Amino acid sequence: MRAKGISYDTGFVKNGATSRKSFDPVQVERELRIIRDDLHCNAVRVMGGDPDRVELAATCAADLGLEVWFSPYPLELTADELLALFADCADRAERLRRRGAEVVFVTGAELSLMNKGFLPGDSTDDRVVALRRPDFLREHLGEVSAHVNEFLGKAAALVRERFGGRVTYAAVPLERVDWAPFDLVSLDLYRSAAVADRFASGVRDVVAQGKPVAITEFGSAGYRGAGDRGAEGLEIVEYGEDARPVRLKGPYVRDEAGQAAYLRELLEAFEAGGVDSTFVFSFAMYDHVHRPDGDPRDDLDLASYGVVKVYEDRIGNTYPGLPWEPKAAFAAVADRYRAAR
Repeated sequence: MRAKGISYDTGFVKNGATSRKSFDPVQVERELRIIRDDLHCNAVRVMGGDPDRVELAATCAADLGLEVWFSPYPLELTADELLALFADCADRAERLRRRGAEVVFVTGAELSLMNKGFLPGDSTDDRVVALRRPDFLREHLGEVSAHVNEFLGKAAALVRERFGGRVTYAAVPLERVDWAPFDLVSLDLYRSAAVADRFASGVRDVVAQGKPVAITEFGSAGYRGAGDRGAEGLEIVEYGEDARPVRLKGPYVRDEAGQAAYLRELLEAFEAGGVDSTFVFSFAMYDHVHRPDGDPRDDLDLASYGVVKVYEDRIGNTYPGLPWEPKAAFAAVADRYRAAR
């Protein structure tokens, strides 16, 4: 693989609230240095809903010599709001590129699921419910795909007016994206038990289409059986009215070894399949905190896809001064990326 990366969360913004309350530039720079030096990444996907934060982290990453995938990640926006966000971020990404950084612009992610107007439903949960109806997929998937591609054509043209580097979009397979406006094919791709028998061949089929392929999101939560659920690992979490995680819906067993094995297996499959770039999801999920004491249902880290477990009330031991501790998945990614150099 050419680009060996991980996603770095600057905070997902939904209805004005951010998933990452604290955003200290000193901590950001230190974490990105760890991503480069200890995880052996040469690329990072900088994600989030606040353009100022994304630009700050992207600039830190570029200064460290990392390839930057500048990735605004909108939630619950309208089409006009999406275009305004992409225009703003494309200007910021171009300023960074003109400084000499290697920058790829990611024109949003999973727009049909995460934003308004592509699928029926007032929330992501409502839209997922619609997709799970066999009659909806059968009768409306073509219409949804056409709507997504019409919007992406406008968005890609708008971005290219402002940004001179490579452009892509982080898609879910059901969107059936027309990749003609983009330089790379990028997919958020999870292996679940339902697709495990055809996952590797599916990767090879995508690569065979000709354009470089990036896997912009893949990973597993950290409880027993999470790998079989793939992208649905967070469904064990109960969320409050403010969309912040509250507790787990029941007792679950921690399985850091299972999370690590899942990442190793997928990285091997992507390398064998000829994938150009991979971005593990994710370095940390800062709002899904590790609570080792007390009721196990309060330990939100079990549902986290992060390779580190984040504390809310203490500092970790491995990296003094930082509020997290590496999980087994951290070592699995580091070993795999180091070996691939």
